[in-house]
Amino acid sequence: MFDHRFSWMDDELDMLSDAMRGFVEKEMNPHEARWQAQGHVDRDFWLKAGEVGMLCASIPEEYGGHGGDFRHEAAITYAQYSGRGHSSFGLGVHAQICAWYILEFGTEDQKKRWLPKMATGELVCAIAMTEPGAGSDLQAIRTRARMDGNAYVVDGAKTYISNGQQADLVITAVKTDPSQGARGVSLMVVETADAPGFRRGRNLDKLGLKGQDTSELFFDGVRVPPENLLGGVEGQGFRQLMKNLAQERLVICVTAAAMVRKALETTIAFAGDRTIFGARLLDKQNTRFRLAEVESTARAIHAYVDDLVAKHLRGELSSVDAAMAKWWIAEQTFEAVNKCLQLHGGAGYMAEYDISSMFTEARLYQIAGGSAETMKDLIARRYG
Repeated sequence: MFDHRFSWMDDELDMLSDAMRGFVEKEMNPHEARWQAQGHVDRDFWLKAGEVGMLCASIPEEYGGHGGDFRHEAAITYAQYSGRGHSSFGLGVHAQICAWYILEFGTEDQKKRWLPKMATGELVCAIAMTEPGAGSDLQAIRTRARMDGNAYVVDGAKTYISNGQQADLVITAVKTDPSQGARGVSLMVVETADAPGFRRGRNLDKLGLKGQDTSELFFDGVRVPPENLLGGVEGQGFRQLMKNLAQERLVICVTAAAMVRKALETTIAFAGDRTIFGARLLDKQNTRFRLAEVESTARAIHAYVDDLVAKHLRGELSSVDAAMAKWWIAEQTFEAVNKCLQLHGGAGYMAEYDISSMFTEARLYQIAGGSAETMKDLIARRYG
């Protein structure tokens, strides 16, 4: 097997990765089946994750974080998925997307109000962009925020919102000036506790990711103080969303790299134990060929992600770079996991085997963070 250490890792990151894998194996994996059955992780697990430094690793210490950079986030994400922590815990949305929006675009007061409690797990954060009638086309959102006296009044609905059932903060994409198109989009942080008019809808039943709460959210005249407008200036939401989407897509790529590794390891172990027609499945030529294909794919994805993270750390990761990587890595990951499931035979279709949940999770990567078709369209716009 190939060396899974990334070129940007050092001894400190190796120790962080080992510690996180240990935490995943001890505190996450034993509860995964129960979390999937109940549709969400236990609320106090967020506090446990905060205690061990799993949350907001790249947020500066002055705001309650751990003072790292994106390498630390990538190492933690890779440890969660290669340690088979599954996707029930919505770490990426909370710590690597929402926290970065607040850090990069928030006012000093907003950073000090929210980030320390996000780092401890006292506050869980979600981001609400998608609507029943608007997905990748953010300019088409209809959720409205209008000033009424000393507060904004938010009306609208969002759907497919990860962490939605447990979120204490919801970074919500709204139209503050519908006449301005993209320039009329703002991000409003809704604090859900004691917020009349805010309502959580269904915890949506999904093809996979059964243990991660994904919700409908409704805003019916929710009053939000102007100091919760992210950055304090209207009309900046579209620019803010576009700037951080590259990192969101990179997080998906890191997750996919870890999943392919785990799928390969899981399938090698299964094929070594399974006997068919008097011989180990692992000794069959077809099995060995398929595993060779999967390892080759895993190596290519690993090298690609290694380069992407290094580029991001230098501030050189463009939206086109991220779009290219996201669609291609997502597609290759699904094909690799599909081959691994096939080698499991009937067992691969049983929910009790990890490869089954990996298969449904891998399918999501071609949709989450922007569909493959949207990614290709973004890339092709350069062609004229």
